[in-house]
Amino acid sequence: MIYLAQPAYLFLLLVIPLLFVGYALWLSNRRKKIEKIGDPALVERLMPDASTGKGWLKITLLALAWLFFTIGLARPQTGARLKEHESKGAEVMIALDVSNSMLAEDYSPNRLERSKLAISRFVDRLTGDRVGLVVFAGQAFVQLPITTDYVSAKIFLNSTNTGSVPVQGTALADAISTCAMSFSTQSEKSRAIILITDGEDHEGDVLEVAKSVAETGIRIYCVGVGSPAGKPIPYEGGLMKDKDGNIVVSKLDEDILVQIAGIGNGKYVRAGNGEFGLNPIIEDIRSLEKEAFSSVVFEDFNEQYMYFFALALFFLLLEALVPQVKARRNIFSKDQKR
Repeated sequence: MIYLAQPAYLFLLLVIPLLFVGYALWLSNRRKKIEKIGDPALVERLMPDASTGKGWLKITLLALAWLFFTIGLARPQTGARLKEHESKGAEVMIALDVSNSMLAEDYSPNRLERSKLAISRFVDRLTGDRVGLVVFAGQAFVQLPITTDYVSAKIFLNSTNTGSVPVQGTALADAISTCAMSFSTQSEKSRAIILITDGEDHEGDVLEVAKSVAETGIRIYCVGVGSPAGKPIPYEGGLMKDKDGNIVVSKLDEDILVQIAGIGNGKYVRAGNGEFGLNPIIEDIRSLEKEAFSSVVFEDFNEQYMYFFALALFFLLLEALVPQVKARRNIFSKDQKR
């Protein structure tokens, strides 16, 4: 089945009838001018090379070129939107901190965007594993249910920002418990949570929650984003300040993340500018027990626009090769020899 990614360009097809109408009007106007000169039949005999048929042929070829060019602009794609997919792997829930502190610029361009890039690359390396996304600040929400649809995972990831959660704060306990409830399997050896945050916990007893989750067989990995020295937080064109007017500096709290990872039988990694820290975690995840499951996934499309552009170029070149006038007689014809 063919889909059009940008169907609005099809309105340009309205130009095609205008080409034929315009040429017909031009011929009509031309004939009126000839009639002013004299008898049209006599004038046509005086212009033996003139060809009305060749003109219509050129307009038709030009219209075909425009047709295929317009279809190319509409970006036709082939592929199925949904497909049953059988796979075998682990289940990974990623909890991403989207609080305002993640706007600090320890990384380029900031903590949040650098985290999203690392997650996107992490998803690219998954082979059959299921992945889900939870975003959290003062509360936690499931942004993407567990799935093997990596295309959708990246789409949902790209739409994530600090406005994804209306309540500010850093509810690590809520993030971990939300991830734990989002798995589709109860296997004790194929589930993992990756917590990506600056670790500034303001809500709940996170260590107790981490302990209860780890007892169900779920591993918890932590990636610390930020620096111990801290950075100010950009806010509304300036820097965020507290109620006393002092600039707020967001620091990485590694202690809490190290404790969570220890309780959760996982690892703690501090994110770097080059190696963010997800590579050693994915190696651990690959060692988890694989579980078979089936799911319906979104299939990415194959672009077909280049073929229509090629057809448009073919008809455009063909139009250029068609002469404006009739082919001349052979200069060595019998009549001319006489």
